[in-house]
Amino acid sequence: MMRRGVMYKRTSVATLLFFALHAGGCTSLEPSPMASVPDKLRTGANESLAIVVPAKGVQIYECRMKKDRSGAYEWAFVGPEAALYDRRGNPIGRHYAGPHWESTDGSKVLAKVKAHADAPAHGAIPWLLLEARSVGPTGAFSKVTSIQRANTVGGVAPENGCSHIAAGTTARVPYTADYYFFTAR
Repeated sequence: MMRRGVMYKRTSVATLLFFALHAGGCTSLEPSPMASVPDKLRTGANESLAIVVPAKGVQIYECRMKKDRSGAYEWAFVGPEAALYDRRGNPIGRHYAGPHWESTDGSKVLAKVKAHADAPAHGAIPWLLLEARSVGPTGAFSKVTSIQRANTVGGVAPENGCSHIAAGTTARVPYTADYYFFTAR
């Protein structure tokens, strides 16, 4: 079922199908110019920008009872599912729950949020600074120490449609972002 560009479903589509559709060469995704980020999202002086990685995908939410047990329901964040591209629009990896960023060469990083800031664009997920560590073999992403998420468009949880009747339903909200990967100097 589709409402306002958000797909609702009880079961998620296979990740492989998602990436097969998005990696077919039909997507040309240019990174935005280097974002001017708030001070709290700046990396340390001992890090330098290694690569800018545009992403296109979905933020996945599930309709669940609120943790406060008030009986109310909310859209709870489950994770991202996005394809990663180089500046020419060629697929170079994927981004998924953890959060993980995995290169097509097998290298991958796991990250945790250090800081966040509201996105300047209305209806966009926040900008982030994440601390990253390698959890895979040596490769393109293995030396990444920090990641900034900026230039976000979309991805915010639906404003309505979550109730006891919809419990367990997922919403896949389209988003784009630029991920700035930093390495130690």
